[in-house]
Amino acid sequence: MNNKKLIEKNIVVVGAPLDSNSSYKKGAALAPAKIKEALHCDSSNLWTEDLIDLGTLSGWQIRPDIDVSDEKSAFNQIEGEIDNLLKENFKVITLGGDHSITFPIMRAFAKYYKNLSILHLDAHPDLYDELDGNRNSHACPFARIMEANLAVRLVQVGIRTMTGHLKEQVDKFGVEVIAMKNISAAKNLCFDGPVYMSIDLDCLDPAYAPGVSHHEPGGMSTREVLEIIQNLKGTLVGADIVEYNPEQDLNGMTGMVAAKLLKEIISRMLA
Repeated sequence: MNNKKLIEKNIVVVGAPLDSNSSYKKGAALAPAKIKEALHCDSSNLWTEDLIDLGTLSGWQIRPDIDVSDEKSAFNQIEGEIDNLLKENFKVITLGGDHSITFPIMRAFAKYYKNLSILHLDAHPDLYDELDGNRNSHACPFARIMEANLAVRLVQVGIRTMTGHLKEQVDKFGVEVIAMKNISAAKNLCFDGPVYMSIDLDCLDPAYAPGVSHHEPGGMSTREVLEIIQNLKGTLVGADIVEYNPEQDLNGMTGMVAAKLLKEIISRMLA
């Protein structure tokens, strides 16, 4: 695709290095820096699979990470920063951090996008009412999102850790679940109106993404996730990539996968 044929859109990539709500292992706070490092690694380039040279395109930019050093105010800080960017008509891609960051991000997005749908790729539904006494745990963001009516539709893809409580939550909130064993159904996803994509890297099989805190065998391949991004029917207005833990990674492999997904999300937003 010729870059001159693209409508240049203002896309911002920003990090939210928060992992205080991780239930098992910390380390996801290190991810934004490592993903950006992988994005510019000399072992690859900034061309996308649709032949968009992001290195010569001015329609996107990387901003400094959001300051989440004060854990008590971190959610408000994330919501405020995302709100400011959306107010300026930017499309925003956020690099986590653990999955808890998606809740404050959605609080901001819901102010600007009515009838917002969420496409959530994950091994886990993240719908717990609370985990270990923490209602803001990275295992709970979609319960908080649906309780607050921040999305009209939530579609979860790649799930392979369902429990009885989580199934009750799925039914309560009317969540559409495409379990990993039924992954072929994800090829036919279609959304009306704006769509936000949230990618937890443990949606991938550990063979493709060892750098996560919760290894759950039997997940998607990198190609399957790319196909979902590239073939998505709907208007993609924002995204996050979360739960990369560099301390668990092998030779930076998961960082490179995250950077690849980031490039293709930017491409999907631009095209």
